[in-house]
Amino acid sequence: MTELLRAEGLSAFYGPSRILFDVNLVLQEKRTLALLGRNGAGKSTTMKTLAGIVPARSGRIIFAGQDITRMPPHARARLGLAYVPEDRQVFPEHSVEDNLLIAAKSGPDGRRGWTLPRIWDTFPLLENLRAREAGRLSGGEQQLLVIARALMGNPLVLLLDEPSEGLAPMVVATISRMLRELGASGATILLAEQNMHFCLRIAEEAVVIDKGKVVHQQDTVGLARNEDIRRRYLAM
Repeated sequence: MTELLRAEGLSAFYGPSRILFDVNLVLQEKRTLALLGRNGAGKSTTMKTLAGIVPARSGRIIFAGQDITRMPPHARARLGLAYVPEDRQVFPEHSVEDNLLIAAKSGPDGRRGWTLPRIWDTFPLLENLRAREAGRLSGGEQQLLVIARALMGNPLVLLLDEPSEGLAPMVVATISRMLRELGASGATILLAEQNMHFCLRIAEEAVVIDKGKVVHQQDTVGLARNEDIRRRYLAM
């Protein structure tokens, strides 16, 4: 199995405050890994550090065989690392279709597996809204749009930060189904979430983070049965 993304001893700060403490994780090709933890555990900081938005103070990030620890975010994106932030950043005055076309590019290997027709097939709701301004979409529709927009760049790895946050249960179920289908088609995904039940239906493995430290790692089948870890680190 090919390793696509590795964090080794990753630490990060916001000003003088240390947020991440020697975080280690490994994401294999064509697998979905869940990064689980309560609100404030360090999930989003981990994702931003991997994407290059927050600088790593120490440790290494290896992506597709390259050390990207000091690379800027745009260079990481060109290598095939796509980051979908938790706050659904769309271009509000542009149409759904324009939001997608803005991001269209070949992957680092030259492939263009994700095209507009494939996006419409995968996200039929978006096709019905293709002419609507993105700022007029619901939260769930915007979430689907930012995931689809990331796919238009034909990435090697998709970093999804809290995709179910603040959404109605019906929308969460739709996103869950879509992510399972992406995984089944061979996508490689790192999924940061505090909604454990959402992740257990999507990911094969999980890393649990608490107070900026990795405290547990297990396959999701085992984690679903691990009442001690769930109670200590994941119970709301």
